[in-house]
Amino acid sequence: MHQLNALPSEYRVRNPDFAVEAERVFYQAPFVRELGFQLVSLEAGRCETRLILQDKHLQQDGYVHAGVQATLADHSAGTAAATLLAENQIILTAEFKVNLLRAAKGERLRCRAWVLKPGANLIIAEAEVYCVSDDIAELVSKATVTLAVVDSRKQ
Repeated sequence: MHQLNALPSEYRVRNPDFAVEAERVFYQAPFVRELGFQLVSLEAGRCETRLILQDKHLQQDGYVHAGVQATLADHSAGTAAATLLAENQIILTAEFKVNLLRAAKGERLRCRAWVLKPGANLIIAEAEVYCVSDDIAELVSKATVTLAVVDSRKQ
């Protein structure tokens, strides 16, 4: 399991209401609400999420669909990045890569996401997705996500 170290000093919170904005980012996406993602914890540059698995999350052979894992990783990374935005900024995924490490079958998914490098225009984040069954968590996928920082007043 990956241990998250303390964020470097340049990862300063630029919005005192970052938690409110990050929760908005997490819960206001209709697709994410439909899938049933839940925000477990949130702090500057990091978040943890989970998904209680249902039939709708599975592919034809009963394993968690790759698209569900990719979406959980992407959305969790975006939420972690949103904690470092200034007011009037939003985050949009510019690119992401997901490695599916093993077939996922279990009771729930847990995702841990963290910012690797904050920037004025791009933020790079990583996310790890674990499949949990009988309280045993197994790393099933890992993503690297590039997020564009956009001024919401110009959109």
